[in-house]
Amino acid sequence: MSSIFGEQGEKKVEYLELIYDLIFVYLVGRNNSLLQSVHNGFVPADRFFTYIICTLIIIQIWSITALFINRYGVNGVQEHVMIFINMYLLYFMAEGTRIHWQEYYLRYNAAWGLIMANLTLQHWLKYRTVCRTMPWVQLQLGYQVRMLLVMTLIIFVSIPLYYLTGIPFSPLAMVYGIAASIAAGSINDLVSVDFSHLTERIMLYVVFTFGEMIIGISSYFGDRSITLHTIYFSLMAFLIVVGLFLSYGFVYDHIIDRNLSTNGTVYMFIHIFLITAQNFITTGLEFMQEDSVAAIPKTVFLTASFLMYYIFLSQTAHFARFKPLKGQRIYRDLGVACAVFAVLMALTFRSGYLSIAVSVLFIYAVFWHLYLSWKKSAA
Repeated sequence: MSSIFGEQGEKKVEYLELIYDLIFVYLVGRNNSLLQSVHNGFVPADRFFTYIICTLIIIQIWSITALFINRYGVNGVQEHVMIFINMYLLYFMAEGTRIHWQEYYLRYNAAWGLIMANLTLQHWLKYRTVCRTMPWVQLQLGYQVRMLLVMTLIIFVSIPLYYLTGIPFSPLAMVYGIAASIAAGSINDLVSVDFSHLTERIMLYVVFTFGEMIIGISSYFGDRSITLHTIYFSLMAFLIVVGLFLSYGFVYDHIIDRNLSTNGTVYMFIHIFLITAQNFITTGLEFMQEDSVAAIPKTVFLTASFLMYYIFLSQTAHFARFKPLKGQRIYRDLGVACAVFAVLMALTFRSGYLSIAVSVLFIYAVFWHLYLSWKKSAA
């Protein structure tokens, strides 16, 4: 494949990238701990909002790094050193991810700001080395440098402002980053990504997130005595994780056209929300067996998480190798299935036995429909 830095073979996912991704599994676990405290059957709104913000922040850090490595990574010493620095800083962010986050505001945001400064420096150093005969590459890198610099400044300025006003302004950096990335559409089109490498990298991160989900449902196999109740719920939770994994794995192996020429932005955005949905599902499954969580919020949360997962998974059809899978029928069929699922979950919310069974049936019905649609398209 042609590279902006010369001819090279197909880009492979390096060991360093996998090690880097593993720390995000730890961060996901720390984020999930924000929802462990329940009051009157509900998770406090401020903690739930903090959970969403922290989840989006770490996925954003990961996605910016992944796209930079995909476009400009050369697996060199400088690249390794800067990644290791960010890995170290991520530990401080993880330790600052707590229920009483106000007490750790400085630690969390100082680490986050340094991570963004590191990413800004990486992009700027690459900008300086780009040949002047490739102004389109300089334009894309220049835009990224300015975007990351603004994010870094917002984070650092928010620290004294928080101690002066008590208002945490730092999440605005994450919001700005998302908005600036969307606005960069045509600029990002100037430099395509190695889509095969990007899809593999994202797939591995999704798999690591499934690993966190497996850890999350381990409580179903806890110290309780072995009863039909324990076997039923542990089996259902396990089937849910397997079914979700099968659907994603099937899409990755059989539907995605990994040879597409694209800037990767849309595919990355889809997965930001898909991975967020995975994190929500992990928490929702943990809620299912918690008597302290009221039936309505736990059912609504898990239902919304499943719907979010499949809605964004369906958007990967835009990158399908078979045109029929890009059509409207697959979205219509999924919409009907989601509507029926939501109604059934609403009717069975008082019974954990029924609602978790409905979830399993929905997940495998979607997988079966996905398989039949692919088989028909590939014929």
